[in-house]
Amino acid sequence: MSQPVDTISSWDILVIVLYFLIIIATSVYSTISNKRNTVDSYFLAGRNMTWVFVGASLFASNIGSEHFIGLAGSGAASGLGVAAFELNAMIVIQILGWIFLPVFIASSVATLPEYMNKRFGGNRIRIYLSILSLILYIFTKISVNLYSGALFIKLALGWDLYYSVLLVLGLTGVCTITGGLAAVIYTETIQTVIMIVGGLALMIISYLKIGGYQNLYLKYMDTSNINMSRPNLECALPKQNSFQILRDVSDPDMPWLGFLLGQTPSSIWYWCSDQMMVQRTLAAKSLSHAQGGTLLAGYLKILPLFMIVIPGMISRALFPDTVGCSDPQTCMQVCDSPNGCSNIAYPMLIMNVMPVGLKGVMLAVMLAALMSDLTSIFNSSSTLFTVDIYSQLKKNASNKQLMIVGRLFVLFMVGVGIVWIPVIKNMQGAQLYIYIQSVAAYLSPPIAAVYLLAVLWKRANEKGAFWSLMIGMAVGLVRMFLDFIYYEKPCGQIDDRPAIVKNFHYLYFAVMLFWITVISMIIISLLSRKLENFRLIRTTYWTRMVADKRPDETDDYRILNQSMDHNSEVILNEMELKASKETEVEDGVRNECLSGLMNFVCGFEQLRQQKGDSKKFQIQKQSEAKRRIENFYSLNQSKKSKLILNINLILIVLIAIGLYIFFSIPPQYHIFKNLNKNSTYL
Repeated sequence: MSQPVDTISSWDILVIVLYFLIIIATSVYSTISNKRNTVDSYFLAGRNMTWVFVGASLFASNIGSEHFIGLAGSGAASGLGVAAFELNAMIVIQILGWIFLPVFIASSVATLPEYMNKRFGGNRIRIYLSILSLILYIFTKISVNLYSGALFIKLALGWDLYYSVLLVLGLTGVCTITGGLAAVIYTETIQTVIMIVGGLALMIISYLKIGGYQNLYLKYMDTSNINMSRPNLECALPKQNSFQILRDVSDPDMPWLGFLLGQTPSSIWYWCSDQMMVQRTLAAKSLSHAQGGTLLAGYLKILPLFMIVIPGMISRALFPDTVGCSDPQTCMQVCDSPNGCSNIAYPMLIMNVMPVGLKGVMLAVMLAALMSDLTSIFNSSSTLFTVDIYSQLKKNASNKQLMIVGRLFVLFMVGVGIVWIPVIKNMQGAQLYIYIQSVAAYLSPPIAAVYLLAVLWKRANEKGAFWSLMIGMAVGLVRMFLDFIYYEKPCGQIDDRPAIVKNFHYLYFAVMLFWITVISMIIISLLSRKLENFRLIRTTYWTRMVADKRPDETDDYRILNQSMDHNSEVILNEMELKASKETEVEDGVRNECLSGLMNFVCGFEQLRQQKGDSKKFQIQKQSEAKRRIENFYSLNQSKKSKLILNINLILIVLIAIGLYIFFSIPPQYHIFKNLNKNSTYL
């Protein structure tokens, strides 16, 4: 693989070292200062996070290294169209905050499959969704993040692929295992700041380098580097609609109708029913802080269009022979991939336009993006396995056992990531980000459909939900395997794929899959017996405020007073309350079973207080926590908070719609209306 100009200096290395020191220090501080010896404090950060931390964590969890590599690569390959995914997220995140989250909070759950268990009863949906989520993490998150991060590190520093990935995996695993979600959220907040500062710096420098947006248009559309003497190379030409986001209904990249109807279900799965994202909002100290976090994340989602996609287009304009290579043999020499080298757009830009010192900042940005995504995945997968799978297999598991299993499963996911490295090395496509979206389109619409109907339709029942998921999965897997078997050929080769693969766009397939699931769930639910009435209490949007007691809520906060005198600290979710009777016994033998270091790593801190102050300390602590959890579950919001939040909700929707409209109008009708086609920049 050809390397960019090697200009990494000692100053760049120093910046990278400082970055790691800051992240490790933050994780250690969070580990020491936050309680981690309960399921709730480890997996949901004690439900005490403010809106700034929630919003920053949502953004950092979303913007991984695959965004910097994939979004910039798709921008280089096909223009602004890929930015539609980011603008769509601005609105869908608010659906989480205003529709789904109040229901999840009211139902007092720690994981989303646990919500399904409360809503429908039984365990098969809960276990199925947990396993499917873990599979999706491997195919669309862990593997892609490792590949994209390793690609950048290898390009920038020339490090061995395996050593660089193992180092990042090791540091990521340490941050997640020892600190829990609190450490993840605090480190992600720092990583968000680093990503934004570094990304904006590269954006400004690259804009100056290209000479402005009009010069970018002229150079991006230049075809003088493409050898058109070879047949079938029309695919290598810059598309005439490259500077439009939403395009014609039959466009092969971004058909506007397919996107609006097909991508929205996938986005609802990702933002509203995926444990990794929803877990951050469930860690908020109140509904208002959770909604404020979704608003902050929505505003931050404006940045990728200008900070990643357009710089990717600039990279193609500046390096047409490498980033914009069209001949499969040439591309193999440049990046070891015959399908194109657009995935190296962002690393090429960093290595060739950033000054000394700032290269280190940008490498830190990429590492921040990679680690933030992996920490989120590891923590969320640990939560899913511990709460929804292990606790079902071993119903009498103690609090200590659940904590240990949670940490061990993180180690298991690290191992899975390492095993996937050889697969990732060969998984090279022309557009990494489109690979992610297509896989999600084949597997996620059924999940989105079931969650939507569960929250919004009271007649939905367990049979309808389960069997519609099975039908949707079967249809989606058929199309996904067809895509893997009949993969897209490199530019210049005849496309002989079956018509159902070649002509049936994955976004239109997502539309079909979503409605197949919805219709199946409605028909099966109507033909089968209604659920018990108590299943609807606080599990739908229409019944979220109902105060009636559920017969399955023996461990709910509403009877917290019955257990407060027996707990050394307030346990906030059902498993912690169930395990509270074991706490005093475990405390007495803890040091005999585990060393001090193991206690620290696993979060089994003992409560050491003066005898005279012990009772007073416990009463004050329990009273404060009780007020906090009651406010959280009761969905209390002040009038002032609701007004501010709703104004920002309207504002962010209008901004997203405005950006869609502005960047979907052909630019020659507004931005480039007076552009001189004979400019010397061609």
